[in-house]
Amino acid sequence: MLIIFGGLPGTGKTTLSRALAAARRATYLRIDIIEQALREAGHQGPITAEGYVIAYALASANLRLGATVVADSVNPIALTRDAWRKVATESGAPFVEIEIICSDPAEHRRRVETRENDIEGHVQPTWREVVERDYEPWTRDRIVIDTAGRPAEEALAELTRALP
Repeated sequence: MLIIFGGLPGTGKTTLSRALAAARRATYLRIDIIEQALREAGHQGPITAEGYVIAYALASANLRLGATVVADSVNPIALTRDAWRKVATESGAPFVEIEIICSDPAEHRRRVETRENDIEGHVQPTWREVVERDYEPWTRDRIVIDTAGRPAEEALAELTRALP
C-alpha cells in the first residue's frame, strides 16, 4: 500500500508519517531528505520536481517488492497528488491519501517558528513562506487529520483508526 501524506510545513505531517512508517515497518520516503541529499551532491539552482521524481521511482520499486510505502511531502498541488496515485496504480498497489492540517493559526505559526531542524543543512521555511506557499485545495476524498490542540499520539491513534 502507498500511504500518501500532504500538508503544509508545521502541521505535524512528518511526526505522524514517521510514526506510522515505524509502526507499520514501512518504507519511509521524505521529500525534504531527498532534496537535501541533492543539494549535498552538488545540485545547482532551485530544486523543483527532482525530489518528487526520485521519490516516485523509489516508491514504485518498493511497492513492486510488496512493501508498504509512506510518502511524506507537502504534496501541494493536484499534479503531485495525481502523480502519487499513478505510482500506486501502475505498481498494482492500493493507496490512501492523507492531509494533515493545523486549524489553529497561532499554534501553527508557533510550530513553524520553533521547530527543531532534524535534517543537517536543511533550511526550514519561515512562517511567511508557509502562508504564501502555493497550496491548492484538495478536490477529492482523503483522510483529514487536524493536529491543533492535541498531542501527536492522539492524532496518530485517530489516523490509525481511519486507515484501511
